[in-house]
Amino acid sequence: MPMRKLPPIATNDDERMIPLWSIAAAVASFVLMEYYWWVVAPQQRHHAPPALGLRIYFNLSWGFLASLYFLMIGYISKDAPRRAMSTRLWMVMCFVMPPGIGLVLYFLLRQPEISLCAACSTHVQNDFHFCPQCNYQLRANCGNCFRTVRTSDLYCTRCGHELARDHMPARLRALGD
Repeated sequence: MPMRKLPPIATNDDERMIPLWSIAAAVASFVLMEYYWWVVAPQQRHHAPPALGLRIYFNLSWGFLASLYFLMIGYISKDAPRRAMSTRLWMVMCFVMPPGIGLVLYFLLRQPEISLCAACSTHVQNDFHFCPQCNYQLRANCGNCFRTVRTSDLYCTRCGHELARDHMPARLRALGD
């Protein structure tokens, strides 16, 4: 089953992970919530309003929560493709499920990020040590316990194995220098 083409989003572009439509929706939702709680709701009360400090706190809290909801939906719309997950499914789940539950589920169930193998351009998860298509070594690992190690390490931090005996490929040694 071939994987679909993923949009090129670099991991250091985190500031671009929230799209402009999401920011506009967050601002609009904040303004609408403030309008409702400061203008519409007070006219429908049949009793004295709470203290001004309490009203300010609750009115701003509802506005910030509504804004955060739209910002998180925008984040999911950019983050899901990086992880080869269905963007539409997760955005619908976040809208349909009670507020916040869909977002929590997304963060609990999301897949690791996807990158390209330098040798064959196959989509691989960032935590893979070797490419499943061409056996190209993607990450440095211990030859004894097979845990990930930094390219600059001399000994494995898990088992104490001397990494120089593993004959790490030259391209991984060059990354550590």
